[in-house]
Amino acid sequence: MPIAAHRPTLRALLAAGLACAASAAAAHPHVWITARAQLVYQDGKLVGVRDSWRFDPEYTAFVTQGLDANKDGVLSPDELAGLAAENTANLAEFGYFTKLKVGGRDQAFADPKEPAMRMDGKALELSFLLPLKAPVQQGRGVAALEVYDPTYFVSFAFAEGAEAVTLADAPQGCAATVTRPKAEQPKTAEAGSPGMTEAFFEALTAASSYGVQFASRVLVACP
Repeated sequence: MPIAAHRPTLRALLAAGLACAASAAAAHPHVWITARAQLVYQDGKLVGVRDSWRFDPEYTAFVTQGLDANKDGVLSPDELAGLAAENTANLAEFGYFTKLKVGGRDQAFADPKEPAMRMDGKALELSFLLPLKAPVQQGRGVAALEVYDPTYFVSFAFAEGAEAVTLADAPQGCAATVTRPKAEQPKTAEAGSPGMTEAFFEALTAASSYGVQFASRVLVACP
């Protein structure tokens, strides 16, 4: 089941089928992701962003049901290829949850490439490359990257340490830093809290700004 394309259905299925069902129907978020990002450069220009997302074990168990085609107890990248392509394609509605600015200007992405999934222990990992529609010469302008869900259906948190963000073939001297959100991500946003009803979240769209308060920001500066 794609995490973006069938959101109402996914909510219902999560509420009915996951171990956390008792709280899922009345709380957000429903899916937790640990994110890593790589900014990709070529000939001195920023040409794309490679997203890598690690899903929580509960969502992993739910979404991978029935995918072990050869019944060997191991989910191979080949068995996960269809799910990777489907999930990645259906993220378009939400801009792949990825926002990039260079020198203060929004950058548009072309269709994603290289969708892939793999299992790491009990966690499913999805990766894909988002090429820029127009490669940009960053120069001394700062590249600012955010990965978040405006509706907070999915909770994104960047990995800790150096693996949170890497640079591929960047000009010499470029460096990345991660600024963590001031607002701590709650484990759940309970329906009983003021303004936190399920109806409130159902009304949020890709244009909403609710989720940005929990977003980390990657800043890349070059000399």
